[in-house]
Amino acid sequence: MTPPVVLTIAGSDSGGGAGIQADLKTFAALGAYGTSVVTAVTAQNTLGVTAIHPIPVDVVAAQLEAVLADLPVVAVKVGMIGDPAVGELIASWADRLPNLVVDPVLVATSGARLAETASVAPLLTRPCVLTPNRLEAAALVSNPDLSVPEMAEHLAGLGARAVVVTGSELAVDVLRFEGVTETLRGEPVDTANNHGSGCTFSSAIAVRLALGDPVPVAVRAAKRYVTDALAGGREWRLGAGPGPLNHFAF
Repeated sequence: MTPPVVLTIAGSDSGGGAGIQADLKTFAALGAYGTSVVTAVTAQNTLGVTAIHPIPVDVVAAQLEAVLADLPVVAVKVGMIGDPAVGELIASWADRLPNLVVDPVLVATSGARLAETASVAPLLTRPCVLTPNRLEAAALVSNPDLSVPEMAEHLAGLGARAVVVTGSELAVDVLRFEGVTETLRGEPVDTANNHGSGCTFSSAIAVRLALGDPVPVAVRAAKRYVTDALAGGREWRLGAGPGPLNHFAF
């Protein structure tokens, strides 16, 4: 049986834990065929990011054109954008990007600043599933005093198909979908190996949407998958900092 084709538009992580590397592992683990458009090359490992090289916007456009001209993409995950011009480019292609999931990657797990809010702003009004963590959501609404449900409602009001504000190590997420706000509680995993968990979550949502799940079902399935991947990699000792998830823990 031919697998569904899912596209990641994101940055590369030389350490393999996050970015397109995590996305492609997630796609493969969940039964999708992964394709990629690289927006930036980063030099990083478990200890942090030491260099970022943005890919020129015309090269990003060429990659998009090449993939979409030949392969039947049925879902798209957007991660690190970096350059606002690339954000504008992706937004201009939004009508050709089905089941769009946007993870507004602004800050790495290590604390390194990867992008400004201007890079993701053009996509906030598109009908996507938006998956910021709490710090990213606060930055996007420019009001850290709002509660998490209020932030989710505000972001959904801009035009998103759905918003999931993730709770990271608390395993408590807030989903805003079709005018209803819901708290999703999971099982926290005691592990230092959480590098790439946000990328993995948004990628898993994209795969589940590609397989035909409604948004709430896709979000819950992705949440369970991340929990399993965190638990599966908690005994790993890869690098001196926060290590990756085990994307193939079943």
